This record gives sequence, C-alpha cells and structure tokens, in this order.
Amino acid sequence: MKRVSRKTKRAFRHVRVRRKMSGTAERPRLVIFKSAKHFYAQIIDDLKARTLISASSLTPKVREMLGKEKLNKADSAKIVGEYIGELSVAMGIKQVCFDRGGYPYHGRIKAFADAARAAGLEF
Repeated sequence: MKRVSRKTKRAFRHVRVRRKMSGTAERPRLVIFKSAKHFYAQIIDDLKARTLISASSLTPKVREMLGKEKLNKADSAKIVGEYIGELSVAMGIKQVCFDRGGYPYHGRIKAFADAARAAGLEF
C-alpha cells in the first residue's frame, strides 16, 4: 500500500472545505498558504474570480515591518495578519470568511487570525 503524503492530505481537506465555502462581494474569502519559509494571504471575491487584496511575508512593506531582526515564523505570520487587516479595513472590507487552506488552526494560522481580527477584520 502506498502512503499518502501530508501535502496530499492537506489538499483533500482544502477541497472539502472549498465545496462549502465561497467568497462574495459582501463577504469575500480570506485564504492563506504557508510554505516552509514564508506566509501568504489573499482576500478573494469568488463570484468575480478576482483577488481583491494580497499580502505575504515577501511584500516590501511587510519586510520593512519585519526589519533586520530574525523573527520566528509565527511572528512573521502575525505581521502579515496585521498588514492585511489594515489594508482590508482601508478598502472597506470588514467581514470575510476565513479559509484556513486545510491547515490545522494552531501556530502560524492562529497567530495570523488573531492579528487580522485585532486589525479590524471580522470572521
């Protein structure tokens, strides 16, 4: 029997969640992705198939906030959450549905979600 990888299991979980969840103009979808080094987030209107806002740990303004000091991955996810929260509130988006992308809700995901909520997003 072939063993199923963690990446494949996460993809199955994400597809299962996406069957039930869709972003609209009034309540877009906040989706995240994490790699081994970086953290990415997008706010998407699924009806128009458009990305409204995107941010990552590679975005120049976020890199400025990260500074020269060496932060752990949870702290960088927290800064991305604050940044995307500020951008969305500035654009008039207050409510989103949170798509955690098949990842368990702890660690970097929880840090990101808490920071985004603190910045003004509701989910």
